[in-house]
Amino acid sequence: MFEQYFNLTRTPFSRDISEGELYSTPNIIELCERLEYVARNRQFAVITGDVGTGKTTTIRKLVGSLDSNRYKVMYISDSALTPRNFYWEVLNQLGCEAKFYRSDAKRQLMRELGNLIETHRKIPVIISDEAHLLSREMLEEVRFLLNFKMDSYNPMSLILMGQSELRDVLKKQIYEAICQRIDMRYHLNPYDRQQTGEYIKRHLEYAGESRDIFTEKAVGAIYEFSAGVARKINKVCTACMIHGAQRQIRLLDDHTVRYIIEEEFTW
Repeated sequence: MFEQYFNLTRTPFSRDISEGELYSTPNIIELCERLEYVARNRQFAVITGDVGTGKTTTIRKLVGSLDSNRYKVMYISDSALTPRNFYWEVLNQLGCEAKFYRSDAKRQLMRELGNLIETHRKIPVIISDEAHLLSREMLEEVRFLLNFKMDSYNPMSLILMGQSELRDVLKKQIYEAICQRIDMRYHLNPYDRQQTGEYIKRHLEYAGESRDIFTEKAVGAIYEFSAGVARKINKVCTACMIHGAQRQIRLLDDHTVRYIIEEEFTW
């Protein structure tokens, strides 16, 4: 409803914006380039960041940048992932019916990954999201996967994505063998004040609006509340624009932003 009031052609802060239209900081661009290298060379990467800092956005950009003729991307997001479920899920995404027993499914997966590389000339890229929730058993299985053929051959690119506590988990002595195998690690930070303003401007331009809808002080108030976390920026901006449309306000100031934060986000 607010889209019509502000003469927008699209919704500016929705979750379904295409990869090419998403706002990118230099850090996200750098991370995507480094992940492309990880994918190309079948390496192991660990990406961390707090909730809403752009991990999923980064993965969307990465997947969109990879040539489907050269890469087969398999995305897994399961907070209760077990080794058996891992093998079943990856095999399912490869179009295979998994063997019942875990050891059989593991050997089957290795054969399928080898076939994908040697016969179809595609590089497997496995992305495990919510990796901070992985059990010790699953993390140990990651070590076995990376130890394929006594470290002489890596059958896939593996990317673990998780919240910041994943870094603390992997620092434990019991995971030293996994840490030694990490080829690339990267921590995503929230946007700073300038990037928050650029983010808001970019998403409004995507929706068809080139003029300012939020004053500079309004952007400052949004940053203070969100601490640069994209998910919070989206929610506050959307709530403010709905309020503006209802009250016939075309330029949203910091008083409006603080009112909305107080009314909708502090309880």
